[in-house]
Amino acid sequence: MPKVKVYNLSKKGVGEMDLSDSVFDATVNESLLYDVLKAQLASHRKGAASSQTRAEVSATSRKLYKQKGTGGARHGSKRAPIFVGGGAAHGPKPRDFGYRPPRKMRLGALKGALSLKLREGQLLIVQDFELSEIKTKKLAEVLDKLEVNGGALIVDVKDNEKLRLSARNLQGHSVLPPEGVNLYDLLRHEHLVLTQTAVQALEARCQ
Repeated sequence: MPKVKVYNLSKKGVGEMDLSDSVFDATVNESLLYDVLKAQLASHRKGAASSQTRAEVSATSRKLYKQKGTGGARHGSKRAPIFVGGGAAHGPKPRDFGYRPPRKMRLGALKGALSLKLREGQLLIVQDFELSEIKTKKLAEVLDKLEVNGGALIVDVKDNEKLRLSARNLQGHSVLPPEGVNLYDLLRHEHLVLTQTAVQALEARCQ
């Protein structure tokens, strides 16, 4: 069972905390991380590409010339795909690229990412994240003391409005509740900062 130090917002040790083996000491399966991350990114795709078919383009519907006697090919409409300005044949249409891997895969990838953060020394646990006021500058000073300026994902209960509002304009940092922690946000931030309450919520979620 991993044992880690718990800090206050001045990065002074205030105790230790035991972490769950199944959540923070899990096997890191790179193939699983890739599959789940790929699915998550696919769900973010807009899929808005669209082309007009011959039924949708604006053009005359009259026959170009008579059927026979011209020595040319037979054509019935200027909207045909072979003409400039005609409709596209088999062109793209709006579609949903998203798909959802099974729950066991998603949880396995989440546990792997959390374990990876711990092994690489990028996981920091704080006693709480109570700010005195809604102030971006104050939060930046706290993160500077915690030495996570490279970019951090801060996880605390969703009721912590002072933290959420203070972090809105901080570039490179994000705030999420425990139920919103996902693989993409874990991997795109260099550091992970958890409160003790968030650790307990994540462990309960990953059971």
